[in-house]
Amino acid sequence: MLNPPFVPRFSRSMRWQEKARGGTIYYPIWLAYATGLLEKEGHEVRLVDAPADGLGLKQIVDDIVRFKPELIVIETSFTSLHNDLFVAREIKNAYDDAKIVIVGPPTSVFTKEILRHNTVDYVAYYEYDWTLKELAKSIEEGAKPQRVLGLAYKDNGNIRVNPPRPFSTSKDLDSLPFVSKVYAKHLNIHNYYLSSALYPEVQIFTGRGCPFRCTFCAWPQTFMGRIPRLRSIENVIEELRWVKENLPYVKEVVFEDDTFGVNRKWLREFLNRLIEEKLDVIWSCQIRADLDLEILKLMAKAGCRLVIVGFESANQQILNNIKKGITVEQMKKFAENVRKAGILLHADFIIGLPGETKETIQQTFRFIKEIKPDILQISIATPFPGTEFYKWLEKNRYLKTKNLNEYLDEHGHQKSVVNYPWLSAEEIEIYVDTLLKKYYLSLSYIPIFLRQILRKHGFHELLRIIRAAKVFLTEYLAHRKA
Repeated sequence: MLNPPFVPRFSRSMRWQEKARGGTIYYPIWLAYATGLLEKEGHEVRLVDAPADGLGLKQIVDDIVRFKPELIVIETSFTSLHNDLFVAREIKNAYDDAKIVIVGPPTSVFTKEILRHNTVDYVAYYEYDWTLKELAKSIEEGAKPQRVLGLAYKDNGNIRVNPPRPFSTSKDLDSLPFVSKVYAKHLNIHNYYLSSALYPEVQIFTGRGCPFRCTFCAWPQTFMGRIPRLRSIENVIEELRWVKENLPYVKEVVFEDDTFGVNRKWLREFLNRLIEEKLDVIWSCQIRADLDLEILKLMAKAGCRLVIVGFESANQQILNNIKKGITVEQMKKFAENVRKAGILLHADFIIGLPGETKETIQQTFRFIKEIKPDILQISIATPFPGTEFYKWLEKNRYLKTKNLNEYLDEHGHQKSVVNYPWLSAEEIEIYVDTLLKKYYLSLSYIPIFLRQILRKHGFHELLRIIRAAKVFLTEYLAHRKA
């Protein structure tokens, strides 16, 4: 199970599929869940994370030759696809005794194109845990995989695409081994870091799928689907208890659901259980800006330290254009309520969405200065193939390039491939960096900084901020244009 080498500390499971500005590096979360399922089925599995471990291609090949696998699973992302297919070729040239299967979001968009590479034997498209389970069984039995749903493969030189696999159910998710156990067994937990979380942390899912229609978001459209399915509350509580008892050095659990608490009934019951159990787990999550003060206070009481919220823009027309389904007034009220509840706010914004102009960018920045988020993330609008945003740009000829190799610079950071007649790709990049500098390097950020370190776990908050600031200033801004 390979998260292949690319640029150092590259995060394939991060939403923008990049090397983060603040040093964040994600767990290979989907590979880890699939690893747990394959081990549960009795297979001997190695999970290798090259970007986190600093491993190069030769080290990976040497490891494969020693392990002698029958199946090699290589995860890919849109921005690293060409690199990952090159890695597959080099592995196949050095070790031809294993079948290679490619997994990850691009597989649902470029299924046949990936299979046309001579070194790729299978493509498991969309959610792939149970597809790999059935594929491994068919390989063991020497059978053709024509009944494996969600799989494409070569049959005597012909490409066969089996029917799609239905997305997992809540029962399926409960049947998966705890991903935190997989991390502990296969990975070095101290290699992973989120600039918004206390260190060290673990990332887990309480559910998969997001019902909202944001046109730019790749996961629901190309990978996990829009139908929410949630683990049982008891199952999540059991994993939190396991982390508490077996990984006592872990300071925070990050719920990586696309939209945590999408089911309000489940959310309330979960929060009440956390309070009743007195687990004393610090956690954070990604939510929409539509929760009320009452539920936010309950979250804080249940151990929520921080919420990550996609505001995207402070221009209502842009929010409408991307089908965000929320208003600027709701966002403003939500930010006030987060502060009242005593929770830290990580606010995400995107520059370059449909309708963006120099004026709307300034409008968004005025909003940012008004709500004063503890952590500010501003991303370049990145159109991933298969998304509604990509199709809109393609139709209107606003794509600077379709070459996925040009989505990142040589360091692995975002580049703009969105190029409007009134707002160029280069201007979008400069605005992102300039606004981040204006926010973080201004005197007005000092009280926001102090607010974070003058609270519970303030020392660890300080360490988190120093680490992120160091990477941002010395490794990111040092080679940017702004």
